[in-house]
Amino acid sequence: MNKLKIDIVSDVVCPWCTIGYKRLEKAINDLNLQNSVELEWHPFELNPYMPKEGQNIHEHITEKYGASMEQQKESQRVMTEAGAELGFKFDYFDEMKIVNTRDAHILLDYAKRFGKQTDLKMRLTAAFFGERQDVSNRQVLAKALNDVGLDAEEALKTLDDDEKRYQIKSEEAYWQNLGVNSVPTIIFDQKSAVRGAQPVDVFKNVLNELTQSAAPQE
Repeated sequence: MNKLKIDIVSDVVCPWCTIGYKRLEKAINDLNLQNSVELEWHPFELNPYMPKEGQNIHEHITEKYGASMEQQKESQRVMTEAGAELGFKFDYFDEMKIVNTRDAHILLDYAKRFGKQTDLKMRLTAAFFGERQDVSNRQVLAKALNDVGLDAEEALKTLDDDEKRYQIKSEEAYWQNLGVNSVPTIIFDQKSAVRGAQPVDVFKNVLNELTQSAAPQE
């Protein structure tokens, strides 16, 4: 039986993308489908024009979404609790910065060639949200690459390749042209899409429906 293809459009610094993936992962594990699905991550930069120095998270969210400090703190509390339920650590702090993620997406594309895309994605996400690391910093990126068993020196060379940078922008445009305008967006077998960090049971229902319909009939 062919594996069920799952495409995940997301950003490294998107907290709900992490929560959504962890819920999907739990659904896959609970249904014992680890060997029946194939994941592929696709880029979506929430802030493609973020400057090198980044921007304070509170300033950024106030500027972009108009959220008050009280609203932001409550949102962070909800996300932290949701992450903890899934074994993921969110460590928000007042000096936290939103950073540019173009380089991270280039490296995720590199990691795909070696079957390490999900490993690197979660390593970068954990570094940003749980370890107070700047995932636009090349030293941080190099450590993440090494941590998942990739050749950091070779991988980092791709960051100076203009064609690779253009490729990420082109792939983002491809998904946006298909109607993906928020993340996470999770596409199952190119048939159905789930937007947002849905509950585990929602993912289970989708997975059950698609795997049962794909099963050979007696």
